[in-house]
Amino acid sequence: MLESAKPPALYAGFGCRRGCPVETLAVLLRQTLAEHALPLSALRGIASIAPKAREPGLLALAERLGLPFICFDAGQLLGFEPLLSQRSAIAFAQTGCWGVAESAALALAGRESLQPGLRVPRQRLGGATLALAIGG
Repeated sequence: MLESAKPPALYAGFGCRRGCPVETLAVLLRQTLAEHALPLSALRGIASIAPKAREPGLLALAERLGLPFICFDAGQLLGFEPLLSQRSAIAFAQTGCWGVAESAALALAGRESLQPGLRVPRQRLGGATLALAIGG
């Protein structure tokens, strides 16, 4: 009997407007996982930028999923700039990093791996963005 391959650990990075509803975040996550045939069970944590540490929607999503919610400051996220699929001057002007969702996902994956990489580049729904990273 063949053993099925264990899916790689996934790390979600979110960016969102202030007050973004948990349902918007949850739908974005579910749609992204489904579109890329990735299991929710592979998700190991949720990350964002430090100013989002008390964002109710993100906190509610992490609680709903039973996952840690980790925030990084802009300086920590800047180091992942070479790995981003795109760079946003607007995001940089507002946050001090070139892309919150992708950088946060990579930073969280980087805590577990020396070679994090983007599995799913930035996706958008309403006022939210999401990227998924894996450890290498």
